[in-house]
Amino acid sequence: MAVDVILGLQWGDEGKGKIVDYLAPKYDLICRFQGGPNAGHTLNFGGEKHVLHTIPSGIFRENLVNVIGNGVVIDPITLAKELKAVRAAGVVPEDNLLVSKKAHLILPTHRMLDQASEAFKGKAKIGSTLRGIGPTYMDKTGRNGLRVGDLESADFEQKYRVLKEKHALLLKLYPEIDFDLEAEENNWLAQVETLRKLRFIDGEYFVNEALDQGKHVLAEGAQGSMLDIDFGTYPYVTSSNTVTAGACTGLGIAPSKIGEVIGITKAYCTRVGSGPFPTELFDGDGENLARLGNEFGATTGRPRRCGWLDIPQLKYTVMINGVTQLVMTKIDVLDTFSEIKISTSYKVGDKCIDHLPFDIVDQKMKPSLEAFTGWSQSLDEVRTYQELPKEATHFIESIEAKLGVGFSMISTGPERSKLIPR
Repeated sequence: MAVDVILGLQWGDEGKGKIVDYLAPKYDLICRFQGGPNAGHTLNFGGEKHVLHTIPSGIFRENLVNVIGNGVVIDPITLAKELKAVRAAGVVPEDNLLVSKKAHLILPTHRMLDQASEAFKGKAKIGSTLRGIGPTYMDKTGRNGLRVGDLESADFEQKYRVLKEKHALLLKLYPEIDFDLEAEENNWLAQVETLRKLRFIDGEYFVNEALDQGKHVLAEGAQGSMLDIDFGTYPYVTSSNTVTAGACTGLGIAPSKIGEVIGITKAYCTRVGSGPFPTELFDGDGENLARLGNEFGATTGRPRRCGWLDIPQLKYTVMINGVTQLVMTKIDVLDTFSEIKISTSYKVGDKCIDHLPFDIVDQKMKPSLEAFTGWSQSLDEVRTYQELPKEATHFIESIEAKLGVGFSMISTGPERSKLIPR
């Protein structure tokens, strides 16, 4: 069997959680492969809204195994809050949530370092969520990290103390910040006990054995491809590989095991925090997208920057991910627009380009826009592709033609029921 991968093709917030939740019954395992509590996957069903930051989005489906892979970084405090929330929804997480021993732990001093570093940068800040993600991945690549499996070690406290002392030295490089380390540490150590109640596994063996047994596996990505540490708008990126290749290193599977790659895009673009955003709107259209799309971060609550759909950007992420099928979300946000636009290329000085340049952070790029007539009607009751207005299908099929990949699903709202399969 192969591992199907689902990931975001923009700057995150594409609606991955809903799509994973919808597809989950077709799978036996749902596995998060990277990121941490800087991600927020929102699910709406039964009249309730659920936001997950670390736990895979299949947790609310019965008879599914959910795996937090080795590529994920875990904050026991955040995870404990999530566990409490899913229990309140009637789920017993100990029954179907497993944690890779090789996943790294976010310490309170990681969060402290994150906040101190971002404050020190001033106007040059990258827009970190301040969850300690970057410092944790730095310790991982610096071979200093503390892993979930270390919780079973007799010298765990010694390992924790050594890493904490290292962080104390680094913090001397920055001005003091308002951070109650003692209180945060006491809470962290208490929630470590909550984490210890879950089942720890050798994730790479577990997933590969499941594949050998013919089980169906879905790898769930976090953030978006344009935030990838290697291929995103560096340095305004996250600290992990958010692309398909990250599923291999984040779960311990071979590239030959990858099956379908399901790429998710909104019908427009959004971005949280700093960094380049070629199609960003600063007018009434941008304000309407933000208002109608309720564009506020599920993790931070920060308002998202909004802009038109960007075809060169999408072609880029379709290419690097090997996308085999597309999903469009939030097309309903465009219901009231009489005219909808997409970017087909960029103007850089006297040149017209249709690719993302290396120096995208420094380049002044003006998008060349193509206009579409809006459908000016609600899609709320639409349940089949044939019921969509002709203007909406023309918009969708024009994008398919430009990207060379077809849409397998169109989402017309946040609820489970508002998803049109093709």
